[in-house]
Order: sequence, then structure tokens, then C-alpha cells
Amino acid sequence: MNRILLAEDQAMVLQGLKMMIETDAGLKVTGEAANGKEAVQLCENGIFDIAVLDIRMPLMDGLEAARIIRSRWPSMKILILTTFNDDDYAMEALKSGANGYMLKEAEPEALLRSIKSCLAGGLSLQEDVAAKVIPRLLMNDRQQAEVDPAITPREKDIIRLVGEGRSNAEIASELSLSVGTVKNHISVVLDKLELRDRTQLAIYAIRHHVV
Repeated sequence: MNRILLAEDQAMVLQGLKMMIETDAGLKVTGEAANGKEAVQLCENGIFDIAVLDIRMPLMDGLEAARIIRSRWPSMKILILTTFNDDDYAMEALKSGANGYMLKEAEPEALLRSIKSCLAGGLSLQEDVAAKVIPRLLMNDRQQAEVDPAITPREKDIIRLVGEGRSNAEIASELSLSVGTVKNHISVVLDKLELRDRTQLAIYAIRHHVV
């Protein structure tokens, strides 16, 4: 059972999202927060596998909560769920360490797939959001387009697949490796590139034209 922290300032929306999420037997909302501050406090007192955070909330917004959660509980996954189809918000979400960015207008099945993708270590962006964000990432840092020479061909393959949003299991299957070996490779790559997490690695892959 995957434990979910759900933060949403509108009570009716929160309960609707909870019901939608729990239609999947493998997902359970075990924490509910009305703002980012409450979400962080719940993380201090409980254990969650993923935080699903609204962006605009009182006291502390979802982006600030994402930054704090990522710094204090780095293994916890983060999905930003919002009404704003805005590439600036999406870029900030990724910089904050979010593993995904989805719109509330998405179909229930798409939301569940996004949660599961984040839990599996993938990067999940709603298609129309990705269509805006990826060109911006490609425009940034073109002068630094070459991949670090310390990266091996095998590691470059893994970076590419992370950039494509593949999970560890999918990468393992693609490259005929064990999941444990993939995790080890990713840890080594993060260390070599001085990156914080998988989301930053996916951004690196896009910026450096590995994808």
C-alpha cells in the first residue's frame, strides 16, 4: 500500500481527489492538509511515499512545501496537481524537486498513472504542459550542451531513459540490467553530475540533448 499525503485548500476538492485516488487498491490517502505548512508538519510526524500538492494554498504554497519536503525527506516523491496550465509554474515545480506536474482537469486514470509513475521513479508531465516546458529547457544552457566527459556510454543510456520518464523497472528491461544495478548507476551519475535527484537528472538529459 502506497501512503499518500494530499494537500488541497478546498475541502470538497480534497475529498473528491481522495475518493478518486483510493479507487486504486494500491493507493491510500493517509494524510490530509489544507496548506503547505500543514503538509510539512504531517511529514514530520508520519511517513508518506508521495505528496500530492496543490500550488496555490494559504500560509505556504505547494512549491515552497515541495522545496522543504525534498530537502528534508529526499526519498519522498512529489506530484504537483493544479488548475494552472502555466509553464512558469511547471518550471518552478521541477526546480523545486517535483517528480510530476498534472492538471486537475485530467482524467482520473491519467492522475492515477501519474502518481504511479512518480512512485516508480519516473518524471510525469501532463502532455500539454510538457509541450511548453521542454522547448524552454532546450533553449536554456545551449552553451553547455555537451555531456560531462566523465559519463560512460552506459550511464548516458540511463540518463536518456530517465529523461524519457522511464521507471527503474523499464530502464532495467530496456538495458537488460537488474533494477538494483539501475539504481546504482543512477546514484553514481547523480554524484558525478552533482545533481540532487532524478528530476534534476531528467532536466539535465533534456538540456544536454541526450533525449
